[in-house]
Amino acid sequence: MKAPLYEQIYNHLFQKIKDGELKSGDRLPSENELADQFNVSRITTKKALETLAQHRLVERIRGKGSYVSDALPDLEEAILYENLADTETESSPEAVKLVGLILPEFAESYGSRLIHGVEEQCSKTNCRMLMKLTYDSREVEESAIQSFIDLGVDGFIIFPVHGEHYNTALLRLVLDKFPVVLVDRYLKGIAACSVYTDNQKSVSDLTMHLLERGHREIGFISVPSDNTSSVEERIDGFSETLIRNGIPFKPQHMMSNLHSSLPSPSDKANIQTDIETVRRFVELNPELTAFVAAEYNLALVLREVLIGMNKRIPEDVEIVCFDSPPDPFGKHAFTHIQQDEHGMGRMAVDMLHGQWAGEDVGLNHVIAHSFIKGLSTK
Repeated sequence: MKAPLYEQIYNHLFQKIKDGELKSGDRLPSENELADQFNVSRITTKKALETLAQHRLVERIRGKGSYVSDALPDLEEAILYENLADTETESSPEAVKLVGLILPEFAESYGSRLIHGVEEQCSKTNCRMLMKLTYDSREVEESAIQSFIDLGVDGFIIFPVHGEHYNTALLRLVLDKFPVVLVDRYLKGIAACSVYTDNQKSVSDLTMHLLERGHREIGFISVPSDNTSSVEERIDGFSETLIRNGIPFKPQHMMSNLHSSLPSPSDKANIQTDIETVRRFVELNPELTAFVAAEYNLALVLREVLIGMNKRIPEDVEIVCFDSPPDPFGKHAFTHIQQDEHGMGRMAVDMLHGQWAGEDVGLNHVIAHSFIKGLSTK
């Protein structure tokens, strides 16, 4: 596997120092100048210069630049980056890697077990973890990536924000081959290592459960897809499962304009808006006898609406969803798909270790899910 771009820049500057083209006290090109020279981002050139400083080859002076160290180590014994990982492993087996975890938010229903999996695997593999919540803001996500780069992280685990447009800082990480793993979803058209659930298969399992119980008029509710792979696949999986089983897909039975499950400073207002939207949807489609909710919080909104309409669950209407947390006695309010968040987090850390070792870790890694019967179906 070709070395990451920051390692190539490290090697280039290292060789110039070793060959005497850059002497003690000489100023190295700035981050911007190197970015222009190698056609990469400042994220990459900053990492290359910081790595040189870590190995006492250069001194970085805030506001002035980077200079070749006055007291250089023995350059005859120094080596290029392609052999550096092996040497570091032999000389300092306890070398710590710093992982930046960035995600929109977390809750008991989804996110907390993902964090636990990342932290557990980091602890087992001598990594340390930094974490930042983006609250589903692309601007905050971009700022978090840059601030973690400034702090010297060695790799990222990122749960991308929901939305139609990709973050340019995230795209730059991928293009620069900086170690990064996406979780929960992948970015279409972007060759990034990703760990996620098979959303088409999982929503198909939920829909089949309702079909096997005799339901033929089934509603589907979700947030907008907005080019988000996990949501798009759940929508596609639902409609394809109906058609595959000889049930006509009716667009009027699908609603994908809800927002209360997305992180937002106006959560309470969004919940109330969604309650009114779902109530109109149910009233316009009185033939519906069951629902697939693409997310747990949407199932809660739906249940609130149905109870307010004097509908009994599951006697009158049955509901299935994703990621329903258990109550203190281990019972689940909803029949649901349980994503293996813990395994997702652990695998993401393993994928970073593979990238650090120069391995071809592949792009798409699907984590198994579980079907769990709850109180919302008979």
